[in-house]
Amino acid sequence: MRIAVMGAGAVGCYFGGVLARAGHEVTLIGRPQHVEAIRSQGLRMETATFDVQVPLRADTEPSAAHGADLVLFCVKSTDTLTAAQALQPFLAPQTLLLSMQNGVDNAERLREVLSQPVSAAVVYVATGMVGPGHVKHYGRGELVIEPADGAERAAQAFIQAGVPTDVSDNARGALWAKLLINCAYNAMSAVTQQSYGQLVQGEGVWAVLEDLVNEGLAVARASGVEVAGNVHEAVRKIAQTMPGQLSSTAQDLRRGKPTEIDHLNGYLVRRGEALGVPTPANRVMHALVRLMQSPAVSVAESR
Repeated sequence: MRIAVMGAGAVGCYFGGVLARAGHEVTLIGRPQHVEAIRSQGLRMETATFDVQVPLRADTEPSAAHGADLVLFCVKSTDTLTAAQALQPFLAPQTLLLSMQNGVDNAERLREVLSQPVSAAVVYVATGMVGPGHVKHYGRGELVIEPADGAERAAQAFIQAGVPTDVSDNARGALWAKLLINCAYNAMSAVTQQSYGQLVQGEGVWAVLEDLVNEGLAVARASGVEVAGNVHEAVRKIAQTMPGQLSSTAQDLRRGKPTEIDHLNGYLVRRGEALGVPTPANRVMHALVRLMQSPAVSVAESR
C-alpha cells in the first residue's frame, strides 16, 4: 500500500516505520528537524528486539500525501480540523483516514469536513521521540479499528507487519475505555512529571485513579456508550506494562507545548455538564493542567 503519516510524531513514526519495514511505501509528514534527519539517514527505530535505520520518505508538506491509499492521521486533537483541511486537496475519494489520536470525537470531526472514508483507531502503544528522526518503543503496540471502507485492507497490512489488529463493531466502546485510561493517568503524570510506575507508588494515588475512572464510566453510561472491557483492571495493568512511560500530556508540558487536556479530562467535564453528571476529580485535573500550560497558549489555541 501507499501510506502517508500525517503528524509523524512518536505514534506515527512507530507505526509508519513498522509498515515500511514490511514493504509498504510510507511517507512521513512531520516537523522539519525529524524530516531532515530521516531524509539523510532514515528513521531510527529502537525497540527491545531491534535497533535499525528504516529508509522511507519524509516531508513537511501535506501535499506529500498525494496518491496515498491510507493516511495514518496522528496530529494532536487540537489540530484535527486544520490538518484535515490542509490534507483534503491531495486525497483521492477512496483514501482511508485512520484517526490514531487521543480522544473519542476526532473521527466524527473529520467526517464533518472530509468526504473520504474515516475510521477511528484505538492505539495501545508506549513510544517516544528521543531525538531527531529517532523513535523509541517502550511497550505494547496493538490496534482496534472501526469498520469503514478500506478498514479490513488496512488491518491486514498491520497484521502482516506484526501489529495485532482487530476491526471491531464496538470501537466506540474501546475508544471510551482508552479515554478513561488517559483521563486516569495523563493529567496525574503531567502534574507530578512522573512515569506511571512511579506515580502509583504514591499514597492515595490508586483512590484518585478510581475516582477519575468512576466519573468517566458514569458519563459513558449517560451517553449510552458500552465501554469495552474492565477499565479499572486495565488501569491497574498500565502501571505494570508501561511503568517507565511518561504521559503525552506530561511530555507536552515539559516541552512547553499545548496539551490535549481539553480533549481528555476536559471532554469528560463538558460532557458531564451537558448530561448532569458530576465530574469533580476530572475537573480538578483539567484545571491543574490548564494552569500549568504555557501562559502564551490561549484558550482558543488549546481547543
